[in-house]
Amino acid sequence: MKTVLGISAFYHDSASAIIKDGEILAAAQEERFTRIKHDSSFPKNAINFVLNFSNLKLSQVDAIVFYEKPFLKFERLLETYVAFAPKGFAQFSKAMPKWLKEKLFQKIFLKKSLKEIDKEFNDEKKIYFSEHHLSHAASAFYPSPFNEAVILTADGVGEWATTTIAIGKGKELDIKKEIHFPHSLGLIYSAFTYYSGFKVNSGEYKLMGLAPYGEPKFVNIIKDKIIDIKEDGSFRLNQDYFNYATGLTMTNKNFESLFGRKFRDPLKENLEQFHMDIASSIQKVTEDVMILICKNLKKDYGQKNLCLAGGVALNCVANGKILKEGIFENIWIQPAAGDAGGSLGAALAFWHKELKNNRQSKKNINSDDMKGSYLGPEYSNETIKKQLIESGAVFEYFENDKILDVTARCISNGDAVGWFQGRMEFGPRALGGRSILGDPRSENTQKNLNLKVKYRESFRPFAPSVIFGEQTEWFEMKEDSPYMLLVSNINIKKIIEMTEEQKKLFGIEKLNIKRSQIPAVTHVDYSARIQSVHNETNPKYYNLIKKFKEITGCPVVVNTSFNVRGEPIVNTPIDAFNCFMGTELDKLVIGNYFLEKSKQNPNLKKDYKKNFELD
Repeated sequence: MKTVLGISAFYHDSASAIIKDGEILAAAQEERFTRIKHDSSFPKNAINFVLNFSNLKLSQVDAIVFYEKPFLKFERLLETYVAFAPKGFAQFSKAMPKWLKEKLFQKIFLKKSLKEIDKEFNDEKKIYFSEHHLSHAASAFYPSPFNEAVILTADGVGEWATTTIAIGKGKELDIKKEIHFPHSLGLIYSAFTYYSGFKVNSGEYKLMGLAPYGEPKFVNIIKDKIIDIKEDGSFRLNQDYFNYATGLTMTNKNFESLFGRKFRDPLKENLEQFHMDIASSIQKVTEDVMILICKNLKKDYGQKNLCLAGGVALNCVANGKILKEGIFENIWIQPAAGDAGGSLGAALAFWHKELKNNRQSKKNINSDDMKGSYLGPEYSNETIKKQLIESGAVFEYFENDKILDVTARCISNGDAVGWFQGRMEFGPRALGGRSILGDPRSENTQKNLNLKVKYRESFRPFAPSVIFGEQTEWFEMKEDSPYMLLVSNINIKKIIEMTEEQKKLFGIEKLNIKRSQIPAVTHVDYSARIQSVHNETNPKYYNLIKKFKEITGCPVVVNTSFNVRGEPIVNTPIDAFNCFMGTELDKLVIGNYFLEKSKQNPNLKKDYKKNFELD
């Protein structure tokens, strides 16, 4: 028996994962425990959780693997400073003290931090380091359903690499090609995120959601001036327009001059059509690059399977375009594609690549090893009841059939329902474990959920959860999409065509037009980010949607993460109750307990908007 603990930390989305004899047991992000979104601190809570789940002490773990190599990262920092000197001294001098105190001698720091978790831990020989992009690639390949695949990893930056190509065969995984910092698809997308007034490392989703409201008017400018794209999809960024290598911002004055506008201050300026066009343009460029790379990968390696990881793999619109192009027969995307997933990849890479352990043979192209990504904590009905009583909640207990029936009827009546069941999801998406649910048939659902529950921008779309096997009736996609990482169009039979008058509308004016029979999940360009739900991985959620279909004839519900803007997804029943009482959610279902807002003590209502910094 061998257990391997994986850790990712110190940049953003710290996390921990544990595997035993190659099987993924548990994984979680630190933010869910500390309630600090994208928490980058040492993930002591996440480590404690995965150890407790596995009934292990830290001293009993056979190996501990950190997801990147700090010396290589330090080398990149030094060489970047030397290459750009004397520019960048401010950033360099700001970064140095932390590097010299903590990051450079990370083994010592890790040992000290681990000893705080378990005083008996004393063997620093158990601590190993993976490479950042190897960790990403391993997180995508080893849990995938494929025995062989080409793996594309794209993100901001690891140590040096920003984009890598790897080939996986059985237990073997080898990186074949790399693009290095400062040339980065993740960083150019983040630069446009920053320029549009959104927060880097969290606002990229917003830029993607804003893109369909605009026209890609600036594509030629971006391709002529900012990014030089080669025939094989490799690229170089013109550093005359950026500040991230040497400064404390993403873009510079040349960037602003190129587009004729200063960067948007979100506290003083509203979004305009210009920003929608900017979003549309960089989204199109990103898609073009990813598709070019994928076409070249197919030509060079002849593989029929593609795995994706890294922050760019969370761009589900680009993923959907790759799927639609039909370049590969099969695509699998790691649901925790960002840095959090690096903790899992580091452990898996060590188990298979370093220790030379074989993988289980994959028999089913739709069967992966992620267990639906339900890898976090879960709570028994007894614990839920105890926490609800402590919170002062008023609740009822229903048996399984009744709780599904009551919840489905509430959703069909237009209620916004907090749904807290089973193990928490690993990765940024709520997949029916910690979700807010609504009726996709209602024209009011999107607006109500955004403004009254999530407290976020009205343009942001919601995802449909659909019973697997029934998605072709509602969407133009036959492939499985269990992790909400693929976008496809609404089935033409379900579309409501816009009138000539409506077609003349611009940007955000299009938001409230009913475009399909499921308007709450139909984006302005008739697309949707789909989650196909399986009985095997989440029977309770599957049966809830089935019950909703019995009542309405529609096998689709609206699914958004159980949190407000700026807050991590809820983890505990107390988190769920606090969010319920701090928003205009109508009902809350935790385990077999059912709560109605109207029956709660009004004195328990929380001023929730002030609790979390807006992202």
